[in-house]
Amino acid sequence: MRILEDGSHTGHRLAIAESVLAPHTQGPPQHRHAQHDEGFYILSGTVRFTVGDEDHDATTGTLVMVPPGTPHTFANLTDRPAVMLSTFTPDLYVQYFRDLQDVLAADRPLTPQDNVDAMSRYATEPATDVD
Repeated sequence: MRILEDGSHTGHRLAIAESVLAPHTQGPPQHRHAQHDEGFYILSGTVRFTVGDEDHDATTGTLVMVPPGTPHTFANLTDRPAVMLSTFTPDLYVQYFRDLQDVLAADRPLTPQDNVDAMSRYATEPATDVD
């Protein structure tokens, strides 16, 4: 992931990141954000979004918007990489990705609990009431 805008130039109203999802990459556990909208614009490939119990395949040129409180996750189930731009309004959640990078930089494996702990610092929680 590459952070293109961390909110420092937008009064913390917007952050933008570019992500490359390797083939057969599972995303985060299904989760909800309490304080920010999240957007995904698919630059290339196909990304499977799961919203609640519904699956949606987003292809190149598709914009997916996730409002606060909506359970969601994503994955690349294909044999090809997928690239997407993500937006965070406000920018609160961009620090979550920096926290995960810190875990990886410390040469530790990223555990599910690391993920949940980082999410909780940014008004996000696992959506445990959906499958």
